[in-house]
Amino acid sequence: MSIYTELESTIGYSFNNRDYLKQALCHSSYANESRDKGVVCNERLEFLGDSVLSLVVSNYLFNEYPTMDEGRLSSIRREIVDSSSLAGYARRIKLGQYMMFGHGEEQSGGREKQKNLEDAFEALIAAIYLDGGIEPARTFVLSFAIETSNSIVVQHKFSDPKSKLQEIVQRGGGEPPVYKITSESGPDHDKKFECDVLVENNVMGHGSGSSKKEAEKMAAEHALEYFGSIEK
Repeated sequence: MSIYTELESTIGYSFNNRDYLKQALCHSSYANESRDKGVVCNERLEFLGDSVLSLVVSNYLFNEYPTMDEGRLSSIRREIVDSSSLAGYARRIKLGQYMMFGHGEEQSGGREKQKNLEDAFEALIAAIYLDGGIEPARTFVLSFAIETSNSIVVQHKFSDPKSKLQEIVQRGGGEPPVYKITSESGPDHDKKFECDVLVENNVMGHGSGSSKKEAEKMAAEHALEYFGSIEK
């Protein structure tokens, strides 16, 4: 059994064109170091997969919860598709062990990095979509998303600090918080972002993360600590 057959068995989808699968598993460091012609990294697939993921999850939530307002739907969707959730989905199917890395990234623990796993999972969604269309992509995404959304709704766990901070600030008559990326460092495959959140032009929180979204989320959490509003 090849590694591709093994992964296909795990995800419940067999590719007609395995070139899509190979590209989804190819990190930019491998493509940069490879001497083989035609090796393409998964960054373009990741771009497409992000959109397919958002469409599938949004459509599911819209139809599953017909009376739920836009704000709460957005909160659930954000939690389903945030960086840590996607990396968690990738770990469940052991996606990291199938990926191809350059020597440096391999040595630095690339198979366990959250950003690498998140990107590869989105690339895999795109690979399934390009190979088989929207239905198998939908089936694959919902095999993770439904369980997560049910957990959020049943347990009322809306861990969206940005929405919570905005609600608190606007409840007091203030303008919505403003998020400002203060710095960006690191190579493209391992970025680090620093972010401040401002309320009425005052810095109320600071955060950092491997994406702008993650840094903003951490900054909002920091601000919520200031307001004494984090749920215990």
